[in-house]
Formats: sequence, C-alpha cells, structure tokens
Amino acid sequence: MPTRRAHLKALLGAAALAALPRALLADLGDDIPPEGIGRGIRHISYSDQGGRPDGVQVMYHRGYLYVGHMFSDGVTVLDASDPRALKPVRYFTTAPNTRTHHLQVAEGHMLLANGANIVRMQSYDNTRGYFENTLADSLTNRQSFRAGLSIFDIDGNPAEPREIAFLEMPGIGVNRLWWTGGRYAYVSAHFDGFTDHILCIVDLADITKPTIVSQWWLPGMHRAGGETPTAPQGKRYALHHMIVAGNRGYAGWRDGGFTIHDVSDASSPKLLSHLNWSPPYPGGTHTALPLPQRQLVVVADESNADFCAKGLFYTFVVDVRAEENPVPIATLPTPTGLDFCAMGNFGPHNLHENRPECFVSEETIFATYHNAGVRVFDIRDQYQPKEIASWVPPMPKKMVDPRPRVARNALTCDCYVTKGGLIFATDWNAGLHVLEYRG
Repeated sequence: MPTRRAHLKALLGAAALAALPRALLADLGDDIPPEGIGRGIRHISYSDQGGRPDGVQVMYHRGYLYVGHMFSDGVTVLDASDPRALKPVRYFTTAPNTRTHHLQVAEGHMLLANGANIVRMQSYDNTRGYFENTLADSLTNRQSFRAGLSIFDIDGNPAEPREIAFLEMPGIGVNRLWWTGGRYAYVSAHFDGFTDHILCIVDLADITKPTIVSQWWLPGMHRAGGETPTAPQGKRYALHHMIVAGNRGYAGWRDGGFTIHDVSDASSPKLLSHLNWSPPYPGGTHTALPLPQRQLVVVADESNADFCAKGLFYTFVVDVRAEENPVPIATLPTPTGLDFCAMGNFGPHNLHENRPECFVSEETIFATYHNAGVRVFDIRDQYQPKEIASWVPPMPKKMVDPRPRVARNALTCDCYVTKGGLIFATDWNAGLHVLEYRG
C-alpha cells in the first residue's frame, strides 16, 4: 500500500510536493511504523523508560541501563537482562531543578553530571535560541539547583546506585564528561565568571574525594579574568565534551570548533591545535571521536535548527597525522530517502564513542542523526566513507520537549552499541529503542 507521500507525489508531482507547507510534510513522517524503518538494523523492542521518554545519554553495566533525562531531571535505571522487554527498576533525582542528562559508567562507579535545568530556566522563542545564547547570559528564570559532579557506587547493587561523593562546581553546572576508569575524568563544566562550559580535569585518585586539578578554555571565555568574549553574535563558544585516547584529548567547542590537547600532565593540558570550520559551516561541533591507530578523528557537528534553517550540518573525517595541522579529508554521507529537512531537526547529534567495554571499531562508525535516526558508516576508505546500515525512528505522537515552536519530530540523541551488536538508542522526546546491527 503506498504511503501518503507516494500518493501525494503521484497526484501532485515532485515539484508540487516540495512546495507543500512544512507542517504538512512533517505529518508525512506519521507513515513510519512504530518499529521504524531499518536497513541492516533490526528493531528489537521499545521502552518509555517508566513514563519518562526524554532520554539523553545511555550507559550499560552488568545487565542494567542507566539513562539520563533531558527535561524531567534525574536518572532511570532499567533491567536490560532481556533486551526484548526492558523493565524500569529505579528512578532518582539528585536535587530540585537539577538536570542529570549525561553520565559515565566504569569500574563499578557512575559519574553523573549535575547542572541547572536550563530548559526550565531559559527564555527563548525557538530551538535556535536554546543553542545560540551564551549560557551565562541565558538564565532569565534562575531557580535553586545543584552544580557539580556526583559519584555513585553501582558495583554492589547495580539497580540501586548509591551516592558516595559530590564535587561542587559553583556555576551553572556540568554538561558532559568522559571517564572510562582510571585516575582522571574530563568534565565540561560552567563556573562562575565564565561565559560557558570549559574543560575541567578531575582527579579521582580517591574516588570518594574528587578534586579539580586544572581548567582550560578558549580565549575570551573568562569574563571575571578580564577577557572579552570573542564569539560572534548568534554563536556559542562552549565545550561540549572531550574524548581522551592515551595522552591526547579531542574536544568539540560548539561554534568554537575542534581542539587537540596533550593531557599527559593533567595539571597543565596543552593545546596542540585548534580548527574551526564555522564559518562557512554552521558550527555546533559536538563530538570528536579519535581513531588513534589510524591517526584520524571523526567530528560530528550537532544540527540545532528545525527545517535545516541553518543549512546542512556534517560529520567530518579529519587527518591528524600532523597534530599541529589537522586536515578535514571527507564528510560522512548525508542521509537520504526521506525529506528529513521538512520533518524538523535533521542532522548529526552524537557518535558511539568506542568505550573499552562495548563495541570498538576504527572502521565502522555508529552515529545518531536526530530525525534520521541511527546511521552506520564504513570508513575503511577514509576518503570515501559509505553508509552501510540505517534505522529511521517513528514520529512521536506528542512532544515532551517544552520549548516553544519546536517541530514535532523524532530526535534520536545517543546510542550505545554492545560488543554483540545491540544498539540502545535514546530520543529526547520518545523513549528508548533496542536495535540489532546485522552487518
């Protein structure tokens, strides 16, 4: 049976179809079935995460999933012993008005970002406003919250995380972090006196007494130190997060570009290079995934405007053989097959980050693309990457996202891939899908 899109195309022609109002075109996404549309990826199951479908980062540990939330605060723990039937077993918050949307799990512990629920405290007219305002200037409805890094024991009872430490970071709080075990965690945090999130390295030698050992930021971010902001109007310079491989750190700074650091001395991280392709590209640099054996970095720019209002966002392949001179050599193919621009927010978000306990590859890249779902790329030829599998999510029935004038669309946010090829994919609005990569 033909879809409404195919039927309309037959009646009106391709040109007339393209001219239809975007709201009507977005409705055509309702033709996507509840299990989505997969190519090389099979749908296993779905969870609304105990009635809180707004999931961001997801981690797996000893048969349990830990999901941080975008709008509802808190963390949901799911029993994933049977991937066909995830069971919510615990939900907890750390403090009122405190968003804990990002987390890391390793060595029987969970590190959890704590920061202001900025969606609740900002004023903006649309999705772009959320991303284009410097964080320190955007909180017009400030309420009490908790800012810093909390640490939980999940070794004794994975279903019942127990807080064992909290490191306060006075400011608006933590966005994201990187920790795969070991002594140091690499944290994106806003401190009082700064315009936005900066790099903060935390010493976990005694995990019950974490301490800050260093900070690093782009020039112009330290207002209290007399620096003048350098970000152009409508641009936001802020560390999204850093991924560390060996003694090198690779960081995305939203509209501030991509940096490589020597972190061999945690007390004094050194900048090796800084590359910013915005302009001419829209910016939003989110995730820089190192492939150290190949001396490559895959860098995803987060799409952050509905209906492709800023143009297309890309995921770049960067040659870092000469660390002082990183060179983009390719982009991952832009998903096709549906008019994703007409369906809302389309483009890259995050990458599966090759954590040591999960699926690790320097040739197969898993990426989330908002309403284009999960995409899998073969980059054995780094100059000509190919898409080899995909899964397009269903359109949500309603929006959890409280931001005004946000298009109703799927927002595949994060994905975690197990060694066996199971994919746990979250959506900011519409819950968690369990998928199976069949490549």
